[in-house]
Amino acid sequence: MNKEPQPIFPSCHRFQSRGLLEFSVGKFRYFTLKRPSPEEAILRHISSNVTFLIFQIHSQYQNTTISFSETLLPNASETGTDKGLVFILRPEQSMCTWHLATLDAKPVQNVAIPLSYSERDPIPGGCNLEFDLDIDPNIYLEYNFFETTIKFAPANLGYARGADPPPCDIQTGRGSRWRLQYDVYQYFLPENDLTEEALLRHLRRMAEVPQVKASAVKVVTLTANDKTSVSFSSLRGQGVIYNVIVRDPFLNTSAAYVPAHTYTCSFVTTEGNCSSLGRVSSKVFFTLFALLGLFICFFGHRFWKTELFFMGFIFVGFFFYILITRLTPLTYDVLLALTAVAGSVGGVFLAAVWWRFGVLAPCLLCVGLVLGFLVSSVTFFTPLGNLKLFRDDAIFWVTFSCIAVVIPVVFIGCLRILNILTCGLVGSYSMVLAIHSYLYTSLSYITLNVLKRALHVDFRGAFLNVPFQTNDFIILAVWGMLAVSGITFQIRRERGQPFFPPHPYKLWKRERERRVTNILDPSHHIPPLRERLRGRLARIKELFRKEQPAGERTPLLL
Repeated sequence: MNKEPQPIFPSCHRFQSRGLLEFSVGKFRYFTLKRPSPEEAILRHISSNVTFLIFQIHSQYQNTTISFSETLLPNASETGTDKGLVFILRPEQSMCTWHLATLDAKPVQNVAIPLSYSERDPIPGGCNLEFDLDIDPNIYLEYNFFETTIKFAPANLGYARGADPPPCDIQTGRGSRWRLQYDVYQYFLPENDLTEEALLRHLRRMAEVPQVKASAVKVVTLTANDKTSVSFSSLRGQGVIYNVIVRDPFLNTSAAYVPAHTYTCSFVTTEGNCSSLGRVSSKVFFTLFALLGLFICFFGHRFWKTELFFMGFIFVGFFFYILITRLTPLTYDVLLALTAVAGSVGGVFLAAVWWRFGVLAPCLLCVGLVLGFLVSSVTFFTPLGNLKLFRDDAIFWVTFSCIAVVIPVVFIGCLRILNILTCGLVGSYSMVLAIHSYLYTSLSYITLNVLKRALHVDFRGAFLNVPFQTNDFIILAVWGMLAVSGITFQIRRERGQPFFPPHPYKLWKRERERRVTNILDPSHHIPPLRERLRGRLARIKELFRKEQPAGERTPLLL
């Protein structure tokens, strides 16, 4: 299996190594690869109790190629940003080599490390049937806007040098690879740090088993009967490193796969580039939304119709965006513009309903449901959202809806408190969404995760883990401070005032009747609006009318 392969495909590439890189077991080495200058990696003085090696190489976004030989064959080489090869050692073998190269025009900064394992350790990817390599220790990563999915090949039991590998699928008892378990780990890079140095430095914590267990968070444990694929919520612009540790519970041994990383964005393409995460349309939309939200946070209850416009905008805009996104292939900018229009119509409609009918029930129901939506979103933002129970859409949406409906029911006896709480919490949260359009923050995923769940069917199986770092603590503190300040300010200001303003239409109608009947009121003598408009229009026309001759004109005789 580990003899140098011979070229069997006419389309195979071949490169000649021009340098020699010395490596030591378990030690990282930084180096730069250039396109016309491939390198040869060599590892000497391998201990006799080592039965296989995993050599892995990492770069930030430029592809590198690692191969057993100078001839690049599909089953003996790998190309990518996080790649590795398993080298099964022959008896008495104490040295092995790999070939490294890149086809990128720019120099590629890399970090690489060879790791050694004994015959008792499981072999990552030893029962590969899906990918090209015979033994594939790599983690394959795919992502879109909604989710990031990692896949890996099943492992096999370890064996001594020169022995035949254990069969993969003949037996299913304790003496076969079916006893192995897979721990999936997730590690978050520092927020808003897209530098190459940060990635290569933190990758050192995700290569070896002890460091992975100490530094990363274990997300899930899979058995040999489970599908070797795990999905996570995509965090655009946030660096994440994934790794899998395969454990043999019978021998109490373990081995690590080759870690893989992603930013869920591209460093090369213009669309979705990591350096420009926030679209201009998003910045404009959420900045205006936050300005209105901050006004509502402190003055929403006093300016009741403005608050109703804000809540109607959120209520209608959210459902409209989901509907039009699922039914049409429109671009994001067009969707956002149409959502703004639809939300404005919804806000005007809710304010108009109050002005004309003066009924509190439907208005406060809408207000309470908006607060309930935020509370329910926060509930599923906690580890509760990762429970296997809620991967079923019916259970999730029923539970989510019940929490949202309970909120207005709980406050049915104190409607003013419900309204002020909604103003403070929802209005201040709009600031969090505005910050996310400029700077990454995990708090925005409180509501974004719910939106993703409504838009993408497969998102139900994704783990919703997010980092919570210094920026998030600061933004959380600001959100809490704004919410408490807004709620306290409005409660003190409204003390001794009517709970809600009177019916606007009745006030307007009563005022109009008063003006008609009370001749002592100066407003009684003011002409109706229609006549005033006609008079102003007539005066404007007079300015553009030519002066007509008024008969014969005789010069003045001196």
